[in-house]
Amino acid sequence: MTSFGSPPQLNVWRALLALAVVFVMLATTGWTVVRNHRAAATPLEASLSAWERGGIGGRELPDPDSAPARLARFFASLDVQQRHRLAARYPLAVGNMNGAPVKLRYRANRIALDEARRTERKRMYDERLSPAGQHEAGRRMHRYEDLLQKDRQVLAFDPLGAGRIAEVFGDLGKAQRVSVVVPGVDTDVLNFQRTDREFSAPVGMARSLYLEERSASPSTRTAVIAWADYTAPSGLGMDAATGVRAEEGAVRLNTLVRTLPGRSPIALYCHSYGSVVCGVAADALPSRVSDIAVAGSPGMRVANAGQLHTSARVWATRDSDDWIQDVPYMEVGWLGHGADPVSSGFGARVLSAWGAKGHGGYFEPGTESLRNFAEIGVGAYRAVSCAHEDDVCQKGLSDMAEAGRA
Repeated sequence: MTSFGSPPQLNVWRALLALAVVFVMLATTGWTVVRNHRAAATPLEASLSAWERGGIGGRELPDPDSAPARLARFFASLDVQQRHRLAARYPLAVGNMNGAPVKLRYRANRIALDEARRTERKRMYDERLSPAGQHEAGRRMHRYEDLLQKDRQVLAFDPLGAGRIAEVFGDLGKAQRVSVVVPGVDTDVLNFQRTDREFSAPVGMARSLYLEERSASPSTRTAVIAWADYTAPSGLGMDAATGVRAEEGAVRLNTLVRTLPGRSPIALYCHSYGSVVCGVAADALPSRVSDIAVAGSPGMRVANAGQLHTSARVWATRDSDDWIQDVPYMEVGWLGHGADPVSSGFGARVLSAWGAKGHGGYFEPGTESLRNFAEIGVGAYRAVSCAHEDDVCQKGLSDMAEAGRA
């Protein structure tokens, strides 16, 4: 399988870009997708529907789409037993509900993961499935077992399709600084963590960053989120060459950062197609997002950093043997993702990636890219290493950003 995690056939990418004119023409003639049947409710939709019909202590439950502040007030009005009862009755709804207490979401998602694990265990022996289908069920079952380990803190979980998930490292409620890792293509529940190429998967990236941040500033309380809570493109195809998935992901990313507890600064670390998501999300990000760092980026859907319309500092890095540098940095119609973020004309602060190897090596321990990410994460901006000797990437930055901003 070809993906952003391994060198693709770049002529395929160029061919996709060359088709841009065709697709623009098709768009002008009304190329549409027709949906003539009603899809069955997904597990998350079913849980939300049950919530809408439910109650607690003689009270109706609030609309799950209510403002997070209203939902937070509702949960605060309940006692511990009532909150736990809601998590047990509606685990997927509560586990994905912005405004619900973070630790209650962890509890609810643990229940939802256990239900999903038991479902996949049954499917492993379902004779109606092909051997390949049974094998896939086994893989998912084992992944859910991993995620049910005692120390895991799952902030969001949806088993539909390839699955969406987010996990927290550290104490999110008490963190002075929060980092969010936004991964690229081929990110789903099964690829959320890996044994082989550990640090190219979201869990490995986030855990590595968390440990490096603690090493960089032991006195700073940090939390890192491995955020795979969007439907990423699968492999090198039309979804990866366009911004469609990024548009959907940007909405979810903005919802996340706007509903995280506290007021601590948030830094985004956007890898590969994840940088497209961050680029699309940038102009709507709240002011507490202090930094956007992209690594191995195919572009951010803009011609320069100014067009992101964000108050956050924009950082970029790419190692010398990352194949992504050979992708055409352009945007034609729907295809391509714009200018190269590490180019001099883009206007990002370009960081050293010394020691990183290939497209998936930016979070490897011992690399300059990981150390730089950690220094940004704890606010030690003057400690970062620039890609060029002129130190332009440190221009205008203080030694430590007292309130997370320089």
